[in-house]
Amino acid sequence: MSRDIIRHAPIVKGVPHLLHGGDYNPDQWIRSKDTTWKEDMRLARLAGINTLSVGIFAWAALEPEEGRYEFGWLDEIMDLMHENGITAVLATPSGARPGWMSQRYPEVLRVNGDRSKNLHGGRHNHCLTSPVYREKTLAINTALAERYGEHPALGVWHISNEYGGECHCDLCQERFRAYLQDKYGSLDELNEAWWSAFWAKTYTDWSHIVSPGSHWRGEQDIHGLRLDWMRFTTEQFVDFYLHEAAPLKAITPDIPCTTNLMGTYPGIDYYRLAQVLDVVSWDSYPQWSNTDRDVRTGVESSFNHDLTRSLKGKPFMLMESSPSATNWRPVAKLHRPGVHLLQSMQAVAHGADTVQYFQFRKGRGGSEKFHGAVVDHEGTERTRVFRDVAEVGERLAGLDAVVGTTTPADVAVVYDWSNRWALDDMKGMLQDKTGYQGTVLDHYQAFWEQGVPVDVIDGSLIAAPGELDQYRVLVAPMLYMLRPGVAEAVNAFVERGGTFVATYASGYVDENDRTFLGGFPGPLRDTLGVWAEEIDALYEDDRNAIVWNGKEYEAFELCELIHAEGAEVLGAYGTDFYAGRPALTVNHRGEGKAYFIAARTGADFLDDFYRKVVADTGVERALDADLPAGVTAQVRSDGDTDHVFVLNCNPTEARVDLGDGETLELAPHGNVVLQRPRPNSEA
Repeated sequence: MSRDIIRHAPIVKGVPHLLHGGDYNPDQWIRSKDTTWKEDMRLARLAGINTLSVGIFAWAALEPEEGRYEFGWLDEIMDLMHENGITAVLATPSGARPGWMSQRYPEVLRVNGDRSKNLHGGRHNHCLTSPVYREKTLAINTALAERYGEHPALGVWHISNEYGGECHCDLCQERFRAYLQDKYGSLDELNEAWWSAFWAKTYTDWSHIVSPGSHWRGEQDIHGLRLDWMRFTTEQFVDFYLHEAAPLKAITPDIPCTTNLMGTYPGIDYYRLAQVLDVVSWDSYPQWSNTDRDVRTGVESSFNHDLTRSLKGKPFMLMESSPSATNWRPVAKLHRPGVHLLQSMQAVAHGADTVQYFQFRKGRGGSEKFHGAVVDHEGTERTRVFRDVAEVGERLAGLDAVVGTTTPADVAVVYDWSNRWALDDMKGMLQDKTGYQGTVLDHYQAFWEQGVPVDVIDGSLIAAPGELDQYRVLVAPMLYMLRPGVAEAVNAFVERGGTFVATYASGYVDENDRTFLGGFPGPLRDTLGVWAEEIDALYEDDRNAIVWNGKEYEAFELCELIHAEGAEVLGAYGTDFYAGRPALTVNHRGEGKAYFIAARTGADFLDDFYRKVVADTGVERALDADLPAGVTAQVRSDGDTDHVFVLNCNPTEARVDLGDGETLELAPHGNVVLQRPRPNSEA
C-alpha cells in the first residue's frame, strides 16, 4: 500500500509562488479612488501581497441598472493590479444581487423553511431555481469573461461566495419532485425507500411531496425525505455552480474556477460539490484564545485543512482568514504575537498554496467594519497587524519549493456528510447530542498528536475502485450509514493487509436511512467479527470503564453491548450489568486486522490505542520524534525533498527532542520548517 508522490502545477499558470493576499473591495472606495487605490497598491507590495480577490458582492457597482454595465472602475483596478505584480482572483457577484432585481423580479427572492418570503437584503438571499436569476447571472458572468478573459492580471475565477442555505419556493418544490422522480422512477420505489408507511405517510401522488421545513415537523419525521432533501440541496448548488461557470469555462478555459467552502458546513455535501471545482478553496476562522484550548483549536483547523485538501487530493486555496480579530465571533479576541503566522503556516503545512484574508482594507460601514484586516482604519503600515501580515508575506516568499507539493498520508479518517445528516435526524441514543463531528475529531487528534499525516475521505469514496490502495490504516468513527459497496471495499482492504478501526453506532442503516436487518453492524459484521446487540446511552454523570492492557480508561455517553463472533477480545467493560463483556476487539482477517471500539472514551485511551496502531502498521510520521502535547508535525513532499512543518499550538514555549543531542525550541504559537531528503517510507 503506497501512493505516488507528484508535484502539481501552480494554481495560477506562470506564477510558481505561494499566493498571499485577500478580499479587496475597491468599489467601496470609488469616491476616494485617486488616493486610496494607489495607496492600497503601495501597502500591498509592502506586505508581500501578490494576489487580491475583487468583485465579490459588487453587482450593484457593476450593473447599477438592468442591462447597463459599469466596468470602468474594475478596468482601472485590474490595470493597477497588473502594474503592481498582483494576480486577480476575480469574483462573480451572484452572492448579493442589486435592489432593482428584487423589486422588478420578486421570484428571485428566497423562501424560508417556514414558507415566508424574504425581502431584499443580506446575501445568499436568492432562489437557485429561478429562471430570472439564472438568466441575470449568466449575462453578467458572460460579460465579465468577455471583458477580462485576456487581461494579464486574471489568475482565478472566484464563483459567488460561500454557497449556503435553502429555498422552499414553489419552483424549488417542483424541481425537488422532478429530482425524486428521476431518482426513484415510481412512487412505490420511493415509498419503500423512505419507509413512508410510518404514520400513514405513504405518498400516492408526486404533488403530495413537500420539502421538510421548520413550520411543521410532520415532514421531518420521514428521515428518507429529509436525507433526499439535503442531497437535492447539494445538487442545486452543484447545478448552479456549473451554470455560473459555463461562460467562464467557454471563454477562458485555462483559468481555474473555484468557490469558497466553509469547512464542515452541514448544509452541502462538499465531496460532491468539489467534483465540479477546478481547485478547492475554503474560509478558515479558528478561534484562538491564548489558553490551553488552543490545542483543540489547532486540531479543528488542521482537520478542516486536511478535509479540504482531500476533497480533490491536491493543494487548495485558503481563500479567507482573519489577520486578527474576527468580528462576528461572540468574543472578537485579538491574535496574540505569533498566532497569525502560526495559522498561516498551518494552512500551508496541510496543503494550502495560498494564504488569503478577509479583508484587505477595513470598510467604513456595515456589519464587518470592525473585522480584522491588513489595512486598518488608521490607513498606514504602522499597525501591529500590518507587520504580522508582512512577516507572513516574507515567510511565504521563501517557500517556492513547497508550491504544488503533496501530503503523503498512510492514514485515512472518514467524515461523511450523509452519515452526519442521518445521525442528526436519528431518534435514540443521545437524541440531538450524538456528537459525530466531535467524535471524528477525537480520533483524528490522536494522529495529529503523533505528527501522522491524515487524509479525510467520504464514506462513498471507500467503494471507489483503488481508493483505499494508498492507505495502511482506515478509521471510520460512528459510520452509522453504510452505502452500497462500502462494506465489501472495507473487507477487501482488511484482507489484503489493511488495518480498519470502527466504533459503536456503526453499520445501522443503509443509504436511505433504513435499518439493516439481521443484526448490527450490518454488512460489517463478518469483517469486524462482532454482533452489536444493544447500545446504552449514559446520563451526563454516568461513567463506565474499558479495561485494556492492564489499564482502566473512562467510558461515557455511549456504550455498545457486543458479542465476539470470531474477534479476539482485547478489552472489557469495568462496571454495570455488562461488566466483563467485550469493549475492545480485533478480528484477524486475511492479511489485516479490524478493530472495534465499543464505547466513547477520552483522549487517554485513543492516544494509547492509536500509538499502538501506528507502531504496528509502520505508518509514516512527519518527524521521528516524541512530540510534546500541543505540538504537531506535518509534511509536504515533491518525492525527493520533504518540507516538515513543526507547529506549536500552545500559548507557551515547547521543546522537541530531535535526537543526537539536537533540540528544537518553539516559541509560544511558534513554528519551524525543516527540509530533508525524502525517506523510503515502505515498511
